Amino acid sequence: MGAAKHIQETFQKEIAGEKDKSYDYKRIQHERLIEFRKEKSAVVRLEKPTNIPRARKLGYKAKKGFVVARVRVRKGSGLHRRPKMARKPKRMGINKLTRRLNIQAMSEQKAARKYKNCEVLNSYKIGDDGTKHYFEVILVDVNAPEIKSDRELNWICSKKHRGRAFRGLTSRGRKSRGLRRKGIGAEKVRPSLRAKNREAK
Repeated sequence: MGAAKHIQETFQKEIAGEKDKSYDYKRIQHERLIEFRKEKSAVVRLEKPTNIPRARKLGYKAKKGFVVARVRVRKGSGLHRRPKMARKPKRMGINKLTRRLNIQAMSEQKAARKYKNCEVLNSYKIGDDGTKHYFEVILVDVNAPEIKSDRELNWICSKKHRGRAFRGLTSRGRKSRGLRRKGIGAEKVRPSLRAKNREAK
C-alpha cells in the first residue's frame, strides 16, 4: 500500500470515529475538532491541507499560487421568520425548510469572500461537531505566474471562471443547481431551481 492511500484510509477512520488496537482514531478527531472550535475566525488559512491525498485528488499542488483555508459553517437550515398573517400551523413554513444552497457550497463562498484575488478550485469535508461543519477549501491565485504557466491549471485564469463559487460552477455548486441528478425526477431541475413550481429540490 502506498503512503498516500495509507494516509487517506487513516483520515477516513478518524472522521468515522473508529477504534483500533494501535490508535484511538475517535479521540484524535475529537481533539482536532476542539482546536477548530476555539478559533475566533470562521475562515483560517493553513500552511498545508489536513488531508493531503484528498486535496491532491481535487487538484492541489504544493507550489506558489495555492491557498488552503479551513472554513466553519453552522449546522441547520438557518433563520426562518414566523409569518404574521393567520394560517394553519402546517402552513407556517418554519420547520423542515432547507436552503437552496449546499452547506459545502456556502463554505466555498465564505472563503472566496475573504480571498478576493483567488478562485475556488474545490473543497472537501474534514469533520463536524454538534453545531458546526468544517471544510477545507482549495483556492488558486489566478494572477500568479506559476499558475498561468501551468497547463493543467491555467484554465481557471480565464474570465469565464471569475466568481466560480458564487455562480455555482464548482463541483458542490453544480450539485446545488441540480446538474448532477439523473433518472426519474431529474427533469424538474431544468431549466432552473426556480422553474416548475420550485420542485427541483
